[in-house]
Amino acid sequence: MSRKPSRPTRPVDVPAASRTTSPGWRDPRLWIGVALVTGSVVAGARILAGADDMTAVWSASSDLVAGQTLTADDLAVTRVRFDDDADQERYLPVDDELPAALTLTRPLATGELVPAGALGEQPDDDTVAVSIAVAAEHVPTDLVRGSRVDVWVIGEDRRSRAAAELVLGDVLILDAPLVSDSFASATSRQLVLAVPHDDEESLGQVLAASADNRVRVVGRG
Repeated sequence: MSRKPSRPTRPVDVPAASRTTSPGWRDPRLWIGVALVTGSVVAGARILAGADDMTAVWSASSDLVAGQTLTADDLAVTRVRFDDDADQERYLPVDDELPAALTLTRPLATGELVPAGALGEQPDDDTVAVSIAVAAEHVPTDLVRGSRVDVWVIGEDRRSRAAAELVLGDVLILDAPLVSDSFASATSRQLVLAVPHDDEESLGQVLAASADNRVRVVGRG
C-alpha cells in the first residue's frame, strides 16, 4: 500500500506584537481634553464669583394686600444680583433688622421683592384719611408713604408776610402718588394725610385752604 507524499506545511504569518504608547503632546485629543477641563474650571470660578455678588433681600411668601401688617411668616429670603447700588437700596436687605411693625401700603404678589417704599407706619385708630391737592412747588419732592410733615396754611390776605399758620403738626403721609399717577393736574400733588378725627377745626382750615392753593407742606426729615 503506497502512501501519498505529504505536502509541506506553509508557515503562518504572525503579526508582530505592538506596545500601547501614551499619546504625545502633539495628539489633538490631549489638547481637547485640556480645553474641556480648563473651561469647566473657569465656569465654576465664575459661578462662585457670581454667587458672592448676590444680595439676600426679603420677598413676599404669599399674596399680600395693602394695609396688611407683615410678620415673619409673610416674608421669604430671595438672593438677587443688583447691577446698580441705587436699585439695591430700594429693597429690604435680610441683614438689616426689620422694624417691629410693618404695614404694607400696596399689594404684593407671591415672590415679589418687598420695596422699602411699600412699607409705612400703621395709622392711629383715632385718625382719618384726608386727601388734599397741593401745588407741586409747595410739596417736598422726596415725600413718600410713611413720611411725616407739618401742614401750614397761608391767610386769605396774602399780602401779609406774617399770615402763615401751622395747622397740622407731625402728621403721617398715608399715600403720596407721583404727579403722573394722580388724578390731579400736572401742577398739583395729591397727599393723603392721617388727621386726628377730633380736630375738626384744623381739618376744615386745611380743606378750605387746599381749594384756594394756600397750603404749604414742610417735611420733618
